[in-house]
Amino acid sequence: MSMQYFAEMGEEMDFKKEYEKWCTDEYFDDETKKELLAIRDDEEEIKDRFYRRLEFGTGGLRGVIGAGTNRMNIYTVRQATQGLANYIISQNGQKKGVAIAFDSRIMSPEFAKEAASCLSANGIKVYLFESLRPTPELSFSVRKLGCIAGIVITASHNPREYNGYKVYWEDGAQITPPHDKNILAEVAKVNDYEQMKTMDYDKAVTDGFIKVIGKEIDDAYIAELKKQNIHPEAITKVAKDIKIVYTPLHGTGNIPVRRVLAELGFENVYVVEKQEKPDGNFPTVAYPNPEDSKAWTLALELAKEKDADIVLATDPDADRLGVYAKDEKTGEYVSFTGNMSGSLIAEYILREKKEKGELPENAAIVETIVTTDMLKAVAEKYGVKLMEVLTGFKFIGEQIKLFEQNNSYEYIFGMEESYGCLIGTYARDKDAISATAALCEAAAYYKTKNMTLWDAMVAMYEKYGYYKDAVKSIGLSGIEGLAKIQSIMEYFRNNTPEGFGEYKVLSARDYKNDTIRNMATDEVTPTGLPSSNVLYYDMNDNAWLCIRPSGTEPKIKFYYGIKGTSLEDADAKSEALGKALMSEVDKLL
Repeated sequence: MSMQYFAEMGEEMDFKKEYEKWCTDEYFDDETKKELLAIRDDEEEIKDRFYRRLEFGTGGLRGVIGAGTNRMNIYTVRQATQGLANYIISQNGQKKGVAIAFDSRIMSPEFAKEAASCLSANGIKVYLFESLRPTPELSFSVRKLGCIAGIVITASHNPREYNGYKVYWEDGAQITPPHDKNILAEVAKVNDYEQMKTMDYDKAVTDGFIKVIGKEIDDAYIAELKKQNIHPEAITKVAKDIKIVYTPLHGTGNIPVRRVLAELGFENVYVVEKQEKPDGNFPTVAYPNPEDSKAWTLALELAKEKDADIVLATDPDADRLGVYAKDEKTGEYVSFTGNMSGSLIAEYILREKKEKGELPENAAIVETIVTTDMLKAVAEKYGVKLMEVLTGFKFIGEQIKLFEQNNSYEYIFGMEESYGCLIGTYARDKDAISATAALCEAAAYYKTKNMTLWDAMVAMYEKYGYYKDAVKSIGLSGIEGLAKIQSIMEYFRNNTPEGFGEYKVLSARDYKNDTIRNMATDEVTPTGLPSSNVLYYDMNDNAWLCIRPSGTEPKIKFYYGIKGTSLEDADAKSEALGKALMSEVDKLL
């Protein structure tokens, strides 16, 4: 059977022809055909499922679960895996093998087995976790097992109808140049289903191609998390008094979070019962994302019932952590952005390590370009190198590798605004399990000083300035939506605004064209970072704005930050900048 029907990347496919092939060809299973025949009278739905191949981007796949070339299913997973297998073979990495983990989403175990079977059929060793595990543990396991690559089946914090496929390289970070482009090219070449190898899963296990892993890696991973602990005595002192409420939001975080907190000595950890069990339907939340205030309803109810000090939530694959902390003055719980919780952890680690004489002279912290400027002030305070990288935690992971290769800096901490950070170098991706341990330790430490986490945050504002950061996202799905996102990017690229509200643009960075333009002098200098479809505006009074398409969802995102003189002043300035921005954007929609 020759099935040369996948278009080259970027080309629109003959969707009706593709649909008919999927409905009739013996290659596809009966369930797939049944699903597709049920939509035979819905041309728009058929078009959306078949107008293109689900794009294998620079990190992997992410899309809606279902039958079709533009969906997540066993066939698109097999195709991506065959491309990856071809690249691994070209690098002679068969014996090193690939570690595979998966989360609680619908079809995650099936997709993980499909990937394992395809790799096995290509003669590549596979280490497959026995049951769901957090993404950061997969990053750790790649390095621990000496694998050439890793795969995790997850759509992170996306809505329930999504799933995804993320690829890691041997350093434990998500794939970066040149491997990302090389793997993408190999996946694009897989145009014929005869090229896609697979074998029986049970036979692959029996023949030794697939090794099922679990407890040994779990134990080693938890041991690494515990090594990051700075003040065990603070935890011991308040273990009986401090109260923590936690929700895994039906994801992978439940077992490892409870385990690490118990082993660190915390005695009062209350888990939201209705959200404890893994469930890919996410029955209690519309959107399993700690960034969404609606996801917190049950956790905050439990927090008030237990009079908790700190409230925590991890996303389905447990790489993102959301936080609320009690304000003793009002009795209410205050929401922390990812910028706030990350800055708090950074301040705690750097200050306490310096106090103990454990901060290396060549210490460095890393943040993405859309992360808060407060981190710059923290780095300066403790004499630590701050590196900025493009959006995406893989670029933070890449810096750790470069630091080690060049023997230049010692990585201490990295963070991005979207609720992700990494303490230490045991993994190369953001880790909500580790962040949970760090924040609970910080909460215990501050409790010994009669302070809450919110008190500690306010103290940081008073010390460094009232930095406030925000992000606005506009969802634009489908073919028309993608075109609209591109047209908005091109408009701002070709028409640099003079300013937004009371703020004037001082310099404009275009990371796609590698330029920084000084608006006063018209001088142009390079950004020094890889090419990426991102625009950034530096403005007066420590204000900034960044525009980029989302890498994981059909959205365009607008990030911005200001520095105020008080909480009220910061709120007012942030709101004003947000309004000025959206008045410009609304004209383009």
